[in-house]
Amino acid sequence: MKPNLQTALPWAVVVAVAFAAALVRYEFIEPSHMAHACEAQTGPWWCGLRNVVVQGFLDYGYGYAAVLAALLAVFWRHRFAAVLAVSLGAIALQLYCYEGGALALLVGTLRLVRVQVDRQTASVPAARPAAPAAPARD
Repeated sequence: MKPNLQTALPWAVVVAVAFAAALVRYEFIEPSHMAHACEAQTGPWWCGLRNVVVQGFLDYGYGYAAVLAALLAVFWRHRFAAVLAVSLGAIALQLYCYEGGALALLVGTLRLVRVQVDRQTASVPAARPAAPAAPARD
């Protein structure tokens, strides 16, 4: 994979996850007609899924998951763990778990940047040390 693609792909994943979380919040959770449709016992098929998502933020599950992902990113210095922390942080922020989401977003972002910088510096060949100068003769 090209270095620019390796650098941009994790951020594209994070943006896509954040956009999907925003869609879930503003198109699936918040509209009142969606809530009213699920009030009846015989609601549409997706009411069970909606109730699970709502219960996830009522129990602060997304915040806890984001904090655990941030801890994973701190101790496992890998790009996947960092992207997971940033993504879960964005989901938690969108779904009403602000404290855990903000922490995971910050820690995951910092870890992802560090992993990418370390990878770029490791791929750049080290400069050869200069040969020692010959001693001067009188």
